[in-house]
Amino acid sequence: MLKIRSLLIAVFLSIAFAASQNQFTASAVTDSDKALCLPGGDEIAALDCLNAGPSERLTQLAAEGITFPAPQLFAARTPYELSIVPYSYALVDNEEVPLYATVEDILNNHPTNKLYKSKIKYVALQNHVETDKGRYYQIATTEWISEEFISRAGIPNFQGYLFNQNPTVSFGWVINETVGRSAPGYAAPETGTQYWRENRIIIYESTFIDNIEWVKVGPDEWIEHRYIARVIPNYTRPEGVPVDKWIEVNLYEQTLSAYENGKLVFATMISSGTPPFYTKPGVFQVYKKIDFDPMSGAFEADRSDYYYLEEVPYIMYYDELRALHGAYWQTLLGYQRSHGCVNLSVADSHWLYDWADEGDYVYVWDPSGETPTDPSLYGSGGF
Repeated sequence: MLKIRSLLIAVFLSIAFAASQNQFTASAVTDSDKALCLPGGDEIAALDCLNAGPSERLTQLAAEGITFPAPQLFAARTPYELSIVPYSYALVDNEEVPLYATVEDILNNHPTNKLYKSKIKYVALQNHVETDKGRYYQIATTEWISEEFISRAGIPNFQGYLFNQNPTVSFGWVINETVGRSAPGYAAPETGTQYWRENRIIIYESTFIDNIEWVKVGPDEWIEHRYIARVIPNYTRPEGVPVDKWIEVNLYEQTLSAYENGKLVFATMISSGTPPFYTKPGVFQVYKKIDFDPMSGAFEADRSDYYYLEEVPYIMYYDELRALHGAYWQTLLGYQRSHGCVNLSVADSHWLYDWADEGDYVYVWDPSGETPTDPSLYGSGGF
């Protein structure tokens, strides 16, 4: 009798346990019982895990186009040695400065020429001589100038990028120190992240708040557009360009890009014409290349904007006197600062000069629409 009773109890317990197991399997498994998905899982929806915490955050960021690690730019800077030129440059004083044809003229205090009053005067130094009147330097015209009127000028060394493969995102450079904000608009709090001039950034999206453009540069990181120079890759030939090699100048972004056979091969910052000496939009062709040449002139009737620049490097004329060229005096690429030409760093202008040929197309445009397009508003252009 005892045996039968024990057997019945065992059978009952076995049936009860099996029922409880079936019930647990069918209905008792909840999200709280699942393991968290690993961050970065490729197919979270297909996994039997809970998409929460870090995994959920990464999924949200991926929907915004932000991935970890960040998208790479398969690029290298233009070679530093391209910035080396066979001249030393010097800034000349603002006032009118005497020049001498010979050393004898110096000794006789007999100036034979002069550089006019101007804030933009640079000479290329070649030789020097010590006299009882002080040291004098011979400049590109072979004339002599006293060292008391000049100060040596270093060449800014900004370098753009050469690309091994097409970027999948927009990118750019910071052109003025700023701090990120947690959302677009000045009402959003600062994040504390400091951005310095020439920092490279990846750009994920943009939006306008109160007619001001903001760009997203990271998770909850926004910068106002006026603090950056942006490259938006576009591999489609512009209208009016009939071949698969062209140079694009974006006046709104203050950037230049070079394309060939559907590939972005080069991109950098520039300085274009400041109002009213805009760089004229349109489609042009390089018609003359000169490795070094002087530039000088004035546009105002009183010559108050007179400029004098010796041995400007790597010049490519494409629209009357407007040219792509190196600007050894230019320290703020990314801003409008020229008289109509497209200024580049010396290294970048050297690379572009070697890559481009006479006849190559130059597409100049302003996506903001702020630059006048009426050709009658433009003169011949200048540096």
